[in-house]
Amino acid sequence: MRRKVSVFGATGSVGRNTIAVLEEQGGAEAFEVVALSGAGNVALLAEQARRLSARLAVTGDPARLGELRAALEGSGIEAAAGPAALLAAASEPVDWTMSAIVGAAGLSVSLRAAGHGGVLALANKESLVCAGELLRATCARHDTKLVPVDSEHSAIFQALRGEESRAVERVILTASGGPFRDWTRERMATVTPAQARAHPNWSMGERISIDSATMFNKAMEMIEARELFDLAPDQIEVIIHPQSIVHSMVGFNDGSIMAQLGPSDMRGAIGFALNWPERRPLALDRLDFAALARLDFAAADPVRFPALRLARAVMREDGLSGAVFNAAKEAALDAFLIGAIGFLDMAILVEHVLDKLAPEAAQAGTGYDLEAVLDLDTTARRMSGLWVAAYSGGR
Repeated sequence: MRRKVSVFGATGSVGRNTIAVLEEQGGAEAFEVVALSGAGNVALLAEQARRLSARLAVTGDPARLGELRAALEGSGIEAAAGPAALLAAASEPVDWTMSAIVGAAGLSVSLRAAGHGGVLALANKESLVCAGELLRATCARHDTKLVPVDSEHSAIFQALRGEESRAVERVILTASGGPFRDWTRERMATVTPAQARAHPNWSMGERISIDSATMFNKAMEMIEARELFDLAPDQIEVIIHPQSIVHSMVGFNDGSIMAQLGPSDMRGAIGFALNWPERRPLALDRLDFAALARLDFAAADPVRFPALRLARAVMREDGLSGAVFNAAKEAALDAFLIGAIGFLDMAILVEHVLDKLAPEAAQAGTGYDLEAVLDLDTTARRMSGLWVAAYSGGR
């Protein structure tokens, strides 16, 4: 019997790689594709839906519905658009869901997909950063298995197979360091969006690439690791590893280190999540250690990359500080992309909003709901906008 699958964020970087893995492992003959979703790239979404004989294709942009319907004409594939249609699609029971919508917009989809069991393959960082407790509780209530897709968390997940959680002493997240790992802060102050989106190792979307350049991406992963693996903040380390071959490591209480290595190719983590708890062959490059010759590691500098320090502050707090952190980070990136603030100003903005909203974030405590998350997200974005306006007016 074919496994039922849905892919949300199918036209993004992770989504395109997910479609490639599904096709490699049998496509429409092996999987019953219930729903695919995308944003503005309607032509690609329609093409993916046709290739996989999807039942439903959803664009997040209601204005593109006519275009999507035209692209699917004669295929028998249903077209839908808008947030309500995304949630309805995520409510359809499947065996495996990929949640890869970028940003806080993916949170509601992740929560809805967690409500019908099966496997939730999670590539949307914001789901755990903004509402980790809520997502984990939803998965537990509906017997949904949460399998991480970020290469770093997939590595930890794999290294922990068969191990006792009480034996874990630390986890070590590796970071490429992005394009500016050796730059001074003075030089980083002049970075442009075009420079920041040029990642040296990974082929990713614009926003994720820039988050990697600031190391906000790694900061998010630190918070994710705490939520996924029930860790204390001081158990989570970050180390610079320029080659991006060691994806992460787990240190145990006997001094042993388990590391997961692989090529810089998201299809590895996606394929593992798709086939979990088994492994199946994937058409990826195999590591040639003689050609690699060396693997380098260096300390991560929280002075040049303050996002790492801010993540530790978030992890020390209860409540919804993660939601504030993410909203301010997204607003800061928007402002940087349009030239309203500089590269280094993004961390200054985030720290300002975190400080201002700390009481509201802490007041949420535990047991919060989605409405509380979204309300604080809105407040943090509004405060970020005021900071940007004041900053721009003062220049």
